[in-house]
Amino acid sequence: MPAFVTKAFRRSAPVLLLAGLTSLARAQAAPVVSVIPYPASVTVDDGVRYTFGPAPTIALSAPSNAELRALGDLAAGILRDELGGRPRVVSTPASSARADAVALVLAPADSGQGPESYQLAVTRRGVTIRAPRTAGLFYGLQTLRALLEPKLPSASARSANATLQGVHIADAPRFSYRGMHLDVGRHFAPVPFVKRYIDLMSRYKFNTFHWHLTEDQGWRIEIKKYPRLTEVGGCRKETQLGRNRNPYVGDSIRYCGFYTQDQIRDVVAYAKDRHITVIPEIEMPGHSVAALAAYPELGCKPGPYDVRTTWGVDENILCPKEETFTFIENVLTEVMALFPSQYIHIGGDEAPKTVWQASQVAQDVIKRENLKDEHELQSYFIRRVEKFLNAHGRRIIGWDEILEGGLAPNATVMSWRGISGGIAAARANHDVVMTPTSNTYLDYNQGDPRFESIYMGARLPLMTVYAYEPIPDSLTAEQGKHVLGTQGQMWTEYMQTTRDMEYMAFPREMAIAEVAWSPKAAKSWDSFRGRLLPRLLALDRLGVNYRFPGVEKGLEKNQVVATDTLTLELSSAIPEAEVRYTLDGSEPTITSTKYTGPLHLTIPADGISVIARAFLDEHHASPSRAATFRRAATTSTR
Repeated sequence: MPAFVTKAFRRSAPVLLLAGLTSLARAQAAPVVSVIPYPASVTVDDGVRYTFGPAPTIALSAPSNAELRALGDLAAGILRDELGGRPRVVSTPASSARADAVALVLAPADSGQGPESYQLAVTRRGVTIRAPRTAGLFYGLQTLRALLEPKLPSASARSANATLQGVHIADAPRFSYRGMHLDVGRHFAPVPFVKRYIDLMSRYKFNTFHWHLTEDQGWRIEIKKYPRLTEVGGCRKETQLGRNRNPYVGDSIRYCGFYTQDQIRDVVAYAKDRHITVIPEIEMPGHSVAALAAYPELGCKPGPYDVRTTWGVDENILCPKEETFTFIENVLTEVMALFPSQYIHIGGDEAPKTVWQASQVAQDVIKRENLKDEHELQSYFIRRVEKFLNAHGRRIIGWDEILEGGLAPNATVMSWRGISGGIAAARANHDVVMTPTSNTYLDYNQGDPRFESIYMGARLPLMTVYAYEPIPDSLTAEQGKHVLGTQGQMWTEYMQTTRDMEYMAFPREMAIAEVAWSPKAAKSWDSFRGRLLPRLLALDRLGVNYRFPGVEKGLEKNQVVATDTLTLELSSAIPEAEVRYTLDGSEPTITSTKYTGPLHLTIPADGISVIARAFLDEHHASPSRAATFRRAATTSTR
């Protein structure tokens, strides 16, 4: 695994990071601050500025409060990283009689304020962040960090001073559930990276980390009562190469990894300090081949089973026998001791019923419980697990297949196969987290597969992620309240390293953050892209291997045109970047023809290929994107 950069390289912020007015979505004009996700309410005071000195002080409303002291240390670290200098936390309470650079005030909530809300004010005297709970203060500090981040690469000279424009931000999230998922079953992520992943989530105000810990290809969580789960299920003999399955070719390299219970506790505590809840996922009844390899008696067939080396769906699933439910309850007892989250994710997806159809044990359960078929048997399976978890004060959440055969009484659904499962669940008064492949699957390809290093097969560009609306129009206002939020999915079949995981997550994770936090009326693609560059420059300083965004409009697909001429408009996701293009089939370089306005193309008989790429400088260049245009009379071979 690659090494990790866990601390930002410090460098100065620019003098002014607050812009003027711009047009937001739905023709609503609003002042813009360079923050992702965009706040609920922003008022800019044009006549006010505050300049940080070389030794800024941070004051707390209650200096003896341990959580506030930790937030004070966080504030000092942010100022030190962004401005340099010698910030320090003072021991006397924040007071209007004394001017401190940053004041953190924990105050009772006003009417209508939520538990994650905060207010941030930049005045001539300094920055005050006020919130009813520490979570709000934490989010306010992330906003302050964003305001201080450099807007351009040239803003790199270290300075002990930075000036902010006067502003008042009143902010709170649109959704209570704002998540990022990480699959460590296919490819393992060591603890330092998991913490880094959580750190990055916290910058964009996510509050839920969905940790996908078990799979057909590996069991990644230590269970004391069942040591073979990690001794046997934690390793596969090799991994398939690329996407080929027929004929199968493996890499002949044994692949292992799991987290000890002490490591799990450490990660959970680390996330809690950043106001992130960790939800574990223990897959059942499908995606359980690693468990079957360790304990074959849990299957409907005698085995033996091997931990899978290929991706996809395996027909071998847990058998609905009493020994299996005893195993599940014992595993979940240890899981609950490690994870204090309200929810335990039980998977429930992609569980073929062919083994149950041929199993006398499964058929006897169907008969005994007066079930209609194997789908109702899965519902029975899930209901038994839910009853056990409910008895211990927990709730289940699962992928939308748990709807099949009847939904467990208190279950929450993650709707991944489109939005229909989420609609059905919300109409049945069940809570939903919307996670459709169409907008939230970050393992999907980000651009043109010919120019991407990681290729999943489907395409999900940044602009499509940003365009997502989690509450379907078909739901009533009351039904829409059951949509708790959304999250980004990071399935890692084709992400062999943690650098691959970063490349696929960023900057699309930022788009999901804004979908989950910002008011619907404040969403605007043009506004978002105008706030993106400072976030990317911050990732540079952290050593994050993100994908520099490129051309998002103009080259979405190959086209057959009705005439022999075409006017083509190109647009980059980064307004500050230059678009360079070619018409001869070669990849653009930083010296290729610069796009300065609509291209007026004459389409030759054999068509024309336009390849474009965005460049900020020699260190920031996007992958290429291409489309071929042909006359209607010409038959496309693509």
